[in-house]
Amino acid sequence: MSNETRPLPKPFDLTGRVAIVTGGSGLLGVQHAQALAQIGAHVVIADINKERALEEAQKIQNQYGKSAALGIQLDVTKQSSVNDALSLILDTFGGIHILVNNAAVDPKVTKESIVETSRLEHFPLEQWHFQIEVGLTGAFLCSQIFGGWMASHRGGVILNIASDLAVFAPDQRLYRKDGLPNDRQPVKPVTYPVIKTALIGLTKYLATYWNEQGIRVNSLSPGGVYNGQNEAFVTKLSQLIPLGRMANADEYKSAVQFLCSDASSYMTGQNIVMDGGRSTW
Repeated sequence: MSNETRPLPKPFDLTGRVAIVTGGSGLLGVQHAQALAQIGAHVVIADINKERALEEAQKIQNQYGKSAALGIQLDVTKQSSVNDALSLILDTFGGIHILVNNAAVDPKVTKESIVETSRLEHFPLEQWHFQIEVGLTGAFLCSQIFGGWMASHRGGVILNIASDLAVFAPDQRLYRKDGLPNDRQPVKPVTYPVIKTALIGLTKYLATYWNEQGIRVNSLSPGGVYNGQNEAFVTKLSQLIPLGRMANADEYKSAVQFLCSDASSYMTGQNIVMDGGRSTW
């Protein structure tokens, strides 16, 4: 029997609830949205790229019905954009029950052009501001506006998507390139682990700030997802993971379902690490 037709355990059933996924057309955003739609939620795929948001929403509608998804353009860095999204969602569905703060900039350490600028000494200030604005300020604004609405209606869930790099520092040896001097070796930029660590702090703050309003707030720290990275990098990273491999993109779905549903009703303020065991070494 398929997942679509198997009766859901009641704690996991999100039938009738409305879930917003920011960065919803990205690699993991798509998976988060599908996971929530699979257990009955009306999913709002919110993304800076409206065309992709609409495209991913259509895929969910094709599988689960027209009311299963809504694609909207959302700039998480702009308060006016978040307020407009709130009005649109309320007009469409009448309420909000779940917010997944997933929008982020994940700078990839793969191109020669960013070898020097990825390093702390040369990291551009405009990139520091931009990436923090998207990954952290965006989560704050969405929590303030969408979460504030949920708090005023006394109930809801916020899930912040952090990273295993919020638990330990990047291993810069993974990114080394032969033939380059040490001061030109590419590195994982400072912004990503700083932002993801801060999201865990935001999680704890909101969980205790809105506890009396019935808002549960947790974070999920996924490990690296295989997405066609070069073989040498994949091999080196896999050797650091007890399970011996990177994650598949769909392996976080069950965790998202758990954290966004009543199955985790006695959990708040926690960071769940799913990294294939990497943080145990």
